[in-house]
Amino acid sequence: MFRKFLGGVADYIRETDKPFLLLCLFASLFGAVMVLSAGDSRQFLVQSGSATVGVMAAVAISRFDYGLFSRLWPLFWALTLGLVILTRFIGFAPEGTDNRAWLKLPGGMTLQPSELLKIALIISFAQHVTWLRDRVSRPLNVIFLTLHGLIPVGIIHFLQGDDGTAILFAIIFLAMLFSAGVKLRYFIGGAVTVAAAGVALWQKVLSDYQFERFTALFDPNYDPLGTGWQARIGRIAIGSGGITGFGLFKGPNVQGNILPKSYNDFIFAAIGEELGFVGCMAVLLILGGIMARVLRAGQTARDSAGRIICAGVFAMFAGQVVINVGMCLSLLPVIGVTLPFFSAGGSSLLCLFLGVGLVLSVYMHKHRRTIFINE
Repeated sequence: MFRKFLGGVADYIRETDKPFLLLCLFASLFGAVMVLSAGDSRQFLVQSGSATVGVMAAVAISRFDYGLFSRLWPLFWALTLGLVILTRFIGFAPEGTDNRAWLKLPGGMTLQPSELLKIALIISFAQHVTWLRDRVSRPLNVIFLTLHGLIPVGIIHFLQGDDGTAILFAIIFLAMLFSAGVKLRYFIGGAVTVAAAGVALWQKVLSDYQFERFTALFDPNYDPLGTGWQARIGRIAIGSGGITGFGLFKGPNVQGNILPKSYNDFIFAAIGEELGFVGCMAVLLILGGIMARVLRAGQTARDSAGRIICAGVFAMFAGQVVINVGMCLSLLPVIGVTLPFFSAGGSSLLCLFLGVGLVLSVYMHKHRRTIFINE
């Protein structure tokens, strides 16, 4: 029995994408240490526990052919959409945010259903494209694909008011649409339409608070002690870290609780202050390596569904990295997007590992059979 178990482990290690899995493990470990430095022991325990459960979930998911999850897309889609809609009625907003995007669970735990919806969108969209095959660029099919991608964007924006997450859904949808082979003319037409409606969207969609966020981005002196405070302190924290930083648990703005959300949205600024330029570059290299392995898995996928799943997971990672780092460097408005594997958040980290599991499944099932499955 024990020998059979060891044989199964050996087969799994041989078949899996070891560099990808090790990079994800190291990133989550690195992130947990930074959460402990920038936050408290409870947040560290939640982060460590979520990473442990996430890794086990990723390994379990990867042992199944991703085609199975694609066939179960109606279940995932209905369940996750239902949970997101439920936040409209019994959702709550944690301290420091106005978005009622969380559900309370037994034992004092919480769940952000929109994180699960990202995975459901990736799975269901890949199956949608598989059905269409070489007909994805027909006008009617493009319309239905667009509706498929915009449904979660609209629900997150109008029901939860979480525009940061809504933007991430849009990025994931557009990346999968491009990967599906939809003609470039549709993207150009969509961009022109959005640009033409830009003024109306600016005036009618953005709230006063969101408008102030954009104003603070372009005018560093706008409300420096209010709306612009977080971005301003973030820049100061990164700049003060220099090359090697002040050291873990020694950053003055982080340890003095001067930098808001230093363990969450602004974890990259905390890394800049405590570990300096070297630490920031290490984080970006680790995340870059993770995303490169996701693309590689997509390139070796046996079919379009596997390729599009990897495109969606890549967009989920890349969108969060670009927006979060841009927020911390005052290149983008502060919209509450976390840094993958590093920012505190149990739901976010667990769902990231669900995406990791899907990518590993695509990699390990690039052929119809693998060694360990046949035993």
